[in-house]
This record gives sequence, C-alpha cells and structure tokens, in this order.
Amino acid sequence: MLLTKMTPILILIFFIFDNCKNKDANNVKSTQSSIPFVDSLNLKYPDEIHFKDVRQLTFGGNNAEAYWSSDGQRLCFQSDYAKWGASCDQIYYFNPFVDDLKVNTPNYVSKRGGRTTCSYFMPGDTGIIFASTQNQGTECPPAPERKKGGIYVWAVYGSFDLYVADLKGNTRMQLTNNEYYDAEATVSPKGDKMVFTSDRSGDLELYIMDIDGRHQMQITHELGYDGGAFFSPDGSKLVFRASRPQTEEEKKEYRDLLSHGLVQPTNMEIFVCNIDGSDMKQITNLGKANWAPFFHPSGQKIIFSSNHAGTRGYEFNLYMINLDGTGLERISHDSVFDAFPMFSPDGKHLVFSSNRNNNGTHDTNLFVATWQD
Repeated sequence: MLLTKMTPILILIFFIFDNCKNKDANNVKSTQSSIPFVDSLNLKYPDEIHFKDVRQLTFGGNNAEAYWSSDGQRLCFQSDYAKWGASCDQIYYFNPFVDDLKVNTPNYVSKRGGRTTCSYFMPGDTGIIFASTQNQGTECPPAPERKKGGIYVWAVYGSFDLYVADLKGNTRMQLTNNEYYDAEATVSPKGDKMVFTSDRSGDLELYIMDIDGRHQMQITHELGYDGGAFFSPDGSKLVFRASRPQTEEEKKEYRDLLSHGLVQPTNMEIFVCNIDGSDMKQITNLGKANWAPFFHPSGQKIIFSSNHAGTRGYEFNLYMINLDGTGLERISHDSVFDAFPMFSPDGKHLVFSSNRNNNGTHDTNLFVATWQD
C-alpha cells in the first residue's frame, strides 16, 4: 500500500520510512517445519525468542507488504527494485521456500504500469488484487515532497483504483472506477468479502464489499485516516490503524492536507471492529505511530509495528498485544525498522520487512521467520 509502504530514506526523514525464476511455484508444496537457509547466517537477534530462525528473501530496493497466498506457498509484494525494471512500486509474487531472488526475478504482475500498491491474493490463489494508477498512464506519478517544516506525508492518489490480475499479469476485472483514492484492499479468509480504504466520502474511511466488487458499504465514520485493515482468521472482525485528530488545530491540519491529496502518518493507533463497523474498540494507546497490524492465528492477539519505545523516532519494531489491550510484548529488535508482519495461514511462518542486514544502505528487504509461540 502506498500509504503503508515507506522507503528507508523516507523513514529516516519521517521519523528523525519477464519472470526469470527457474521453477513453477504453482506446483510446489512446502513440507519444511523450519526454513532452509540460502546463507548460513541466521538473521535473528538474540532477544527475538518467537523466531526460531530468520531468512532474507529479497536483496535490494524497497520491498514491503508481502502477503501470503491461502495455501501458504506464495507471497505477493510490492517493490521498486531497479534491477527488476521498476521505477516505482510494482507488484510481484514468488515462492519463498523455493525461489532464490538473489539470482532470479519474481513473477511480475502489474504489467500495465503506473504506480501500484496493496496487493493481496484472491480466493483460490489464481488472481491478485492491487491498486494502480494505470488508467492515468504507464508512467509513475511523482511522490510528494515534504511539507513546510519538514512534515513527512503520504500521498493519497485519486487515480488509484482496484484491479484484479491473473498470475500472468492479465487484468481480469476493475473493481472501482472513480476519481477517489481506492486502495489497501485485503480479502477475508472466508473468501466472500474484501475491505479497502477510500476517500470518496471526503475522509479516509474503511469500506466493505463483496468479492466481486458489489455492495460497497462504508463502515467507519470518525474524522481521521482509517486504513491498512485485515480480517481476523474467522472473517468476523477487522484490525486496522487509525489517526484521530483531537484539537481543532489538528483537525484543520488533517483536512488541509487531505484536500491536497496528502496525509500525515505520525500519530496512529490500532483499532478492532466487527466487519460491519460495530463494536469498535481502540486496542493501543501508545502514542506515536502504531500501524501495520495483523491478527495472530489464534484470533486473540494482534501483531503490529510501532516506534513508541524508540528514542530517535524512526526505530520501528514488531509488538504483539491481546485483543483487550493487555499483554504488550516486543517481538523484534532491529535498530532501525521492522514492519508489515503477516502470519502464514498455518501460523508456522511470519513474513515481514526490515532494514536488517542491508550493509548500511537504505534497502528494505523481505524476511521470513519460523514462528514459535
């Protein structure tokens, strides 16, 4: 998601954010209980007790928002890696247990160009939904500059619409077609619903729709950015990040930025609700930026990224918390950036993005850990 993906250079500013593979991932089944390493180096920190092992999956550029297929055999993600021909975020997929992205290129999905973001596998794993500006042309729209005073902002591109492509990159259908920001779509494990973020109401709100795009319904209504939503394992609840400007000055700043297609993501907390928007609960109250939440396989905990404990602003790590807001536990320990965690459907693996092992560059790469409760 463009609103979720922050390149390492921007993270530091913000918080001080042709298929060349050699095997067919569709025909591969994983039987590993832990991850085979390409390198002998185990890229976990000693305090990361929930990680049995950690393996690096990508090796250059800015790679983020990797999400599992329902069979747990593939990951779709976005990357701007120039060596793969990307000049801005594009959508790819691969098999993390088989494909070596040091030497091969992942499968390219967003072949119609534009800026793309927020990919997710459709039911049956034969298609991928993502947001794209492709109807406005094949070129990448410019990223926003920092506002006066050094304020870091995310762009809310009104040219983003939701598309579904097959695994060869052929567009199957366009689910939205308007002048508003429609992005950040994810799919229910039940395969019947999707959630996405749109500013069609004049604010950034969550919407639910059927898997074919019908019956689109707004489910959040408070002023502030609501986005990055994911379903619970049973499909009954949503977890998401939200900003809630409180003072008149904060509300004015939020509205002014949004009127220019921008949002400032420095203050966000984690919320949970039913899929119709009822029973809304704020789970965190930590301050700073708490975002990229995802349900633990039990459905009783949430893993997310936060900089609330950092002293330099840009130190993001993964945390886990109970649905009632108790039991906050730190999960990861990189000194710069860990975010975008997602459990595999069987709960055995966690994929995330990190600045670890980037040799002092600004690269953000994908990593996969064997999870142990």
